[in-house]
Amino acid sequence: MFEYSGSMHMHSLYSDGSGSVEDIVKAAVESDLDFIILTDHNTLKAKDKGYEKWYKNTMLIVGYEVNDKKNRNHYIVLGTDKITGTYETLPDGDTGSRMSACEYVKAVNKEGGFGFIAHPHEERNNLPEHPPYPWTAWDCEDFTGIEIWNHMSEWAEGLNESNKFQRFLHPLKSIIAPPEKTLKVWDDLNLKRKVVAIGGVDAHAHKHNVMGMEFEIFPYKVLFKSIRMHVFLNDELKKGIGSNYTESRDKIIEAIAKGRSFIVNNYYGSGKGFRFFAEYDGVYYNTGDEIKFIKNRKKKVIFRTLIPSRAKIKVIHNGKCIHESEGMEFTFDSDKTGAFRVETWKENKGWIFSNHIRVLSE
Repeated sequence: MFEYSGSMHMHSLYSDGSGSVEDIVKAAVESDLDFIILTDHNTLKAKDKGYEKWYKNTMLIVGYEVNDKKNRNHYIVLGTDKITGTYETLPDGDTGSRMSACEYVKAVNKEGGFGFIAHPHEERNNLPEHPPYPWTAWDCEDFTGIEIWNHMSEWAEGLNESNKFQRFLHPLKSIIAPPEKTLKVWDDLNLKRKVVAIGGVDAHAHKHNVMGMEFEIFPYKVLFKSIRMHVFLNDELKKGIGSNYTESRDKIIEAIAKGRSFIVNNYYGSGKGFRFFAEYDGVYYNTGDEIKFIKNRKKKVIFRTLIPSRAKIKVIHNGKCIHESEGMEFTFDSDKTGAFRVETWKENKGWIFSNHIRVLSE
């Protein structure tokens, strides 16, 4: 399989970001990202203006972030134009014409797209001009996945008067790990059905005055060193001008939607080369896959983890850590059903979080 890394969940001048699409793309190219996914609020204007294409070896993909009538329940939408071929978002306009969360989850699926709950458990009170936008519509079903790690949310939630200057000055050092509450919800959901995890930077490049000095928090290029998505493809992408952009874009989107991916805090090291896979009855399975397990065959599922540098490896089964060790690889077998995933940690900081491999009873 071929591995590609990129950054997702960011905003431009077309919604509430401070940078132009050109600014964002330039920062992405300089950061050697294979792809970036722009998600302005309730608009696909960047796609309509023709920005969705290759820039040298970096691909710009345009999705959007929709919200309900109360500006809550933010939902990252990808791939709706694959079927319709149009650049229209779900109804937004004034608050009276917007859909409810359950309505737009269903509408995205109907249009052939994919959707991910953004910053589901966001909490903060230190930035009055940027209130929290948690997900409250948990009665909705059929969403594709959850953003388990969001740089902006974690940074803002740890902000207080004593650390404000340092957090503005060093926005990458304060990011520790996905919220435990979000991980628990995600693990619990995977006991019932596949729910895919993504990680986002939520970059806006907002400007703030701190002690008489203006700081740009979350500059695009800085955040491109933070949380990244790595995806696996069966085929190698042909990059640059002259290649089939649409085909390449759809492969990246499909891999994200299927969970053939993992999340990395690149600040603590490149995650390239990480693998978590399984073998059962002569067949290999990757993250996002489901294994039909037959108990009376007396064959176990063999799992293997490989990481690019030494770290703490945690194996999570049905939301509980069943193994913890230091190293660069770990192999284990199991005859249990459920949802398996791997976390790696460096110096008590979260580094790599895989999607699940689900083992189902035949």
